Amino acid sequence: MNKMTGFKKKSIAAAVATMAGFSGQLLAQAEQTPDSALEEVVVVGIRGSLEKSADIKRDAQGVVDAISAEDIGKMPDTNLAESLQRITGVSIDRQNGEGSKVTVRGFGPDYNVVTLNGRQMPAANIEGTTASASRSFDFANLAAESVSAVEVYKTGKADLSTGGIGSVINIRTARPLEMDELVLNVGAKTTHDTSSQTGDSLTPEVSGIFSTKFADDTIGVALTASHSKRDSGYAKGETGPGWYTIPGGQGDWGSIAPDNTNFENAPQEGDIYAVPRGVGYTFGEVQRERTNAQLTLQWAASENLEATLDYTYAEQDIEEQYNAMGAWFNGVPVSGSFTEGSGNGSVVAPIVYTDGTGSDVTFNAGDWGRVNKNDSIGLNLVWNPREDLTLAFDYHNSSAENGAKDDRGTNNNIAGVQYNRASTTVNYGYDLPATSFEFIDGSGFDPAQMLTSGTSFRNSYMKHDIEQAKFDGTFEVDSNAVKSIDFGIAHLESSNRSAYAVAERGTWGGYGAPEDYDDSLFVRKSMADALDQFDSADSAEMTPYYYAADFFGMRDAISAIAAANGETISPCGTVLCVDDNFTTDRIAVESQQAAYAQVNLAWEDVPMPIQLAVGLRYEKTDVDAKALVPQYDYIEWTSANEFDANFSGTDFSEQQGAYSNLLPNIDFNIALNDDMVARASVSKTMTRPGYGDIQGGQTINPRVRIVGGTAERGNPDLDPYESTNFDLSYEWYYGEGSYISAGYYKKNVENFIGKDSFIETPFNLAHPAKGPRYEAAVAALGADATDAEILAYMQAEYGTVIGLAAEGDALAEFTVVAPVNAKTAKIDGLEFAIQHMFGDSGFGGIVNFTTVNGDIAYDNFNTNKGEGVDNQFALFGLSDSFNVIGFYDKNGLQARLAYNWRDDFLTNTLDGNGERNPVYTDAYGQLDANVSYDIQDNLSVFVEGINLTSGTQRLYGRHENMVIGSIQTGARYSMGVRYSF
Repeated sequence: MNKMTGFKKKSIAAAVATMAGFSGQLLAQAEQTPDSALEEVVVVGIRGSLEKSADIKRDAQGVVDAISAEDIGKMPDTNLAESLQRITGVSIDRQNGEGSKVTVRGFGPDYNVVTLNGRQMPAANIEGTTASASRSFDFANLAAESVSAVEVYKTGKADLSTGGIGSVINIRTARPLEMDELVLNVGAKTTHDTSSQTGDSLTPEVSGIFSTKFADDTIGVALTASHSKRDSGYAKGETGPGWYTIPGGQGDWGSIAPDNTNFENAPQEGDIYAVPRGVGYTFGEVQRERTNAQLTLQWAASENLEATLDYTYAEQDIEEQYNAMGAWFNGVPVSGSFTEGSGNGSVVAPIVYTDGTGSDVTFNAGDWGRVNKNDSIGLNLVWNPREDLTLAFDYHNSSAENGAKDDRGTNNNIAGVQYNRASTTVNYGYDLPATSFEFIDGSGFDPAQMLTSGTSFRNSYMKHDIEQAKFDGTFEVDSNAVKSIDFGIAHLESSNRSAYAVAERGTWGGYGAPEDYDDSLFVRKSMADALDQFDSADSAEMTPYYYAADFFGMRDAISAIAAANGETISPCGTVLCVDDNFTTDRIAVESQQAAYAQVNLAWEDVPMPIQLAVGLRYEKTDVDAKALVPQYDYIEWTSANEFDANFSGTDFSEQQGAYSNLLPNIDFNIALNDDMVARASVSKTMTRPGYGDIQGGQTINPRVRIVGGTAERGNPDLDPYESTNFDLSYEWYYGEGSYISAGYYKKNVENFIGKDSFIETPFNLAHPAKGPRYEAAVAALGADATDAEILAYMQAEYGTVIGLAAEGDALAEFTVVAPVNAKTAKIDGLEFAIQHMFGDSGFGGIVNFTTVNGDIAYDNFNTNKGEGVDNQFALFGLSDSFNVIGFYDKNGLQARLAYNWRDDFLTNTLDGNGERNPVYTDAYGQLDANVSYDIQDNLSVFVEGINLTSGTQRLYGRHENMVIGSIQTGARYSMGVRYSF
């Protein structure tokens, strides 16, 4: 701890670690004496984990933070994302109360790259109602028990995989030749999730790791495996259809006149307000079964050659069911009140809102299953042909696939309905909106009046394959200032397919009659019990109950009606099911070629030792994108000013693109004294565009006008986002495992994607009103002839009027909207962390916080409405965050209490009905704890608690009263035992 780590490396250990995602400076342990190595092994538990993480941070090139396992098979948290959120500058997104994806320094999941032992990992994401365009990795796929450490590289480095403006996150797993002679560790635990209402009260998890080496420690075998089940639930109130935004004083759908006395504080001219399109409450149950395994084989064939072969498998099997009660609004405001405006124009929102829509109340039900599989096989060879040269070759073939389990699809909905609603009143003054209904006949909800209406069965699919080969080398110079030179070349081919189909019945006016559905299909449930974390759930303003509809019972009843009527209602005939014929189907193949070199310099024999690394990475990417799109063969003039392109089926269209990038990095470290380090880094990093933006397909609006039409297409020739990064930091390591760090970072990002329009002639469609036949008709009828008269004349002359290039008709011109690189952004912020061990007391603590500032905040006063107005450009995920962690580790007792907080942040710029409205996630804090006790040296018991205060999450729009969703999950508790043989 008293001097900076040099660049000299022990060859085999250094190269293996490099291929596993280490930087050169992370290898101080390779040069330690046997005594110091022994001391490092002895320090385990929470304190040992934090000391290892501090060593990684101190010895790193550039700005790197890490989370290390407390012991073999024991990460600090049961979920990798939840461990990562303890790192300064890292925030997480949660799904069903569990950490899922990460945001680093304000850059969301798509702007971070995840590697496993230095290898870029594929990711397969699916969406409920569309084909996914996301590149983000879901950490819920990997069990924490198989991971030895996670490193977050916040600055660029020449040998790192590209794609992460926010960070590169490297997950490290155990290697047998780096472990003890024999390791056999097993664990078992059971989890109780308070969020589940119908699942098992206790669900199991088992995990284990086995590692051994033999033949004079030249052959090693390691196997890690885990299997877990978790039953969880959620309940939420939401404005699923979204909010309709209106400038005050303008007549519009759902508008409220400034002098409307039925509304207190009615929106005035100059204000911006919104009215809800509906309200709903959803209650879900999720059963997740996760299996992880990794087999690693190592062979040190000689002192100069080492081979590693590994296979990693991960599978998540998810079943989900939900019930929902809701009502659509048709823009019939009756009465209520709004928040008070400033008088100079402001964003105002309803407090109480009554909509007079007389229609149905829905009792929706859904039931589906998804399977997400990931596997990877890799080979690593390290060779020292001479003392000062290390060469390494690494290859892996990895895939991720996510899709439906069966004919239910990946998301579905059957709408149960009752048609006697007269009006609906919602109080938005609570965190969870309180809703009450007025009924036409005054009878309230009655299963005898309930039936079904429309249905929707959705099928989303993604498959991502990565094949990667790398050749790396390190030449140790150790002459004067130059200590070593790193170099390498790499090839990566990424193939992603994302697809979507929907089988929908638009029978929203009702299907069959109430007597076709047994009353027992609709079961009354307590609203207060289901949403017990919200005060409004049992208020006088909330309807006291809802009805949970039986998905399979309604499905069977619908099939019986269809069979009786001889109807075909789905691709499966009279049985509702998903459509396997994708209507959206896009494939993007990205071939990446890279080469890099880095010179590592050091001046050690000076009062303040200095390290300097100067690197450059060149990367070229070729993109081949194709997409399934509708095909059209001619335009028919059908009526007056309406021209319809004739659909002739679907086919794949294909486009290509290419780009190249030079990515330099300069990292400067100086030891101000034995305990203090100052750093400065400048680098360029990049993130590739989303799959939706680079798709090769082009679609047109089949309804064409006399002046032409409109169309949309992808753009595979987009440049990637490119960020120039600046980092300054100061670190003081004042005690074993104790330090203070403070830093400033800035990112100047170019090539954010916007939209632009072009005039093109897709499908080469001749326009029937752009040629000599049309001109002849005008000449015959006169210049004052109407479009209808001209059409009638041409129909009499030619029959069906279609565009014919052979007759001289010009090609129809379309205004094509396509993504383009058009935006820039600047992000900066501060990071501060203190980690302190209180001597030998066993107590310690961590406090860290990060600020994130940007010049691209969303303007809530801008409605985004008007001809040709684009949706606002804003970067998602920008928010401040902090952690406060206290722990005790002594005499076999380990305890940790951790509080994580994240401020409000922008989540989306489109809400439920595709309206151009912001969606913000409200500030959120969560308290977690875990305690373990070593009964014997090799036997420990533990308990864990996640979200101990049952914190709820809330999403809102332009104003905090414009709720998008208020979500309740709940606390989760686990207890278990861990044994080492």
